[in-house]
Amino acid sequence: MTPAHSGITSDGGLGAVLKRGAAISAVATVLAQGITVVQTVVLGRLLGPYEIGVFTAGSVLVSSLVVVAQGSLGHAVIQREHDLEDAANTALVVTFLTGLVLAIGLAAASPLIGMVFHDTRIGLIAMACSGLALLHACTTVPDALMQRAFRFRRRIVIDPAVSLIFAVVAITFAGLGYGAWSMVIGTYASTVSWVALSWWLAKWRPLRGRFSVRMWRDLARFSFPVFLDVVAERSREVVEQVLVGRWLGGSALGQYRYGYRIASLPSLGIIQICSYVLFPAFSRIAGDAERFRSAFLRALTWIWFAALPVAALMVALAPPAVPLLLGDQWQPAGHAAAAMAGIGLGVALMSAAAEAVKGAGRSHLLNWMTALSLALGLPLLILLIPFGLVGVAVALSLSYLTVGLLSLGLARPVVGATWRELTICLAPTTLSAAAALAVALPVERLVGGSIGYHGPAGLALITAECVLLLVVYVALLMFSSRWRTTAHELGQWISVLIAGRVAARQRGGYA
Repeated sequence: MTPAHSGITSDGGLGAVLKRGAAISAVATVLAQGITVVQTVVLGRLLGPYEIGVFTAGSVLVSSLVVVAQGSLGHAVIQREHDLEDAANTALVVTFLTGLVLAIGLAAASPLIGMVFHDTRIGLIAMACSGLALLHACTTVPDALMQRAFRFRRRIVIDPAVSLIFAVVAITFAGLGYGAWSMVIGTYASTVSWVALSWWLAKWRPLRGRFSVRMWRDLARFSFPVFLDVVAERSREVVEQVLVGRWLGGSALGQYRYGYRIASLPSLGIIQICSYVLFPAFSRIAGDAERFRSAFLRALTWIWFAALPVAALMVALAPPAVPLLLGDQWQPAGHAAAAMAGIGLGVALMSAAAEAVKGAGRSHLLNWMTALSLALGLPLLILLIPFGLVGVAVALSLSYLTVGLLSLGLARPVVGATWRELTICLAPTTLSAAAALAVALPVERLVGGSIGYHGPAGLALITAECVLLLVVYVALLMFSSRWRTTAHELGQWISVLIAGRVAARQRGGYA
């Protein structure tokens, strides 16, 4: 059996597979994010804002070029029903050649990047990072085939391994005094391991199919709106980083990168846990209108349930927690992370809506999200950047939340849901999170103003405040009969995961 074929023989077993897959993805995400938090703290202390800013400036174009190299063809491979081997080989050839061309182009343009930031070292880092575009392109097809085949257990290998390798290598070289270059070396080590693990675990070999220009056009027809959406998002991020670096300085760019990274951890978790599961699932059930609608509403409910308390925790506790963990020099990043809490909420809405739109084959609707993101994001940034890093953070939160709400409006007629049903999904958790934040904020202000946060005692206080907010949030939700039922469903998900792990051990394998 190859990744082209799922182990699911009928739609009757899809629900159980998705529950187990989401649970496994959650475990993998917790492991990877835990490693990411540790390396963020250690590198923040070892390198400081300026060196982090230098790496951020030097790698400013890499994320955009990675998206261009991949061309979103992986999405088209996942949705493809026929001629899968031809589609996979065609996508592989196109992404590899595109990655090669873009890597050469980035290397040639690297002196210009150094000139933009008035730092030749940034130009050298940009040149060194150019090869990442080609390496990332090599992961597109094997990753897409694993996702299409519902091989969710692969998530528990690749993501934590890549995070761990970056952390170990980057921290080691940072400790040896390599500065921003330690992150370059760590990124290469982790990306090479990603390529190797993807090809090994996918168990797919090229040349079983053939390259076809006609197939390329078919794949591009579906993936092009997705491609435009992601390129627009990455391009906006590039412009944001350039503006912050030019307007506020290199240290502020480092603060921005870490504030954004911390604020984005919840949204990355949502994408890794939910989107990986939802897109292939929605693609399979889009033809069953009632099942599609029900699955979308349930996914939206769960994603919003998970995103809200994390955003509330970010608002209440990021300002004291970030300098406590990273050092007092990172205090601006803490305030920026709090102001960026809207990013996770916007991504939560966009994640459910965009995967449903793509799963239904209506990817062209993503262009509306792209247009609003560009039309709103950059003007807001330019308007608020005079207010410093917090102004930039507020602009990002407003932009993500607005685009997230638009995405719900676009997805609603596609899935056949009413506004009342969407409100029922979102309102109870929103009210509970707002009330929990209203309780936690005064407590944090009282503790911070009278006692302060210092050392292990400060960490214990922040942990206690996290527990307080989460307890209030869950307790308020339990007044709703709907959420008591949801809590029972959560218990079933945990049982599915445990049963899967037990069965895997009995088979001598892994889940």
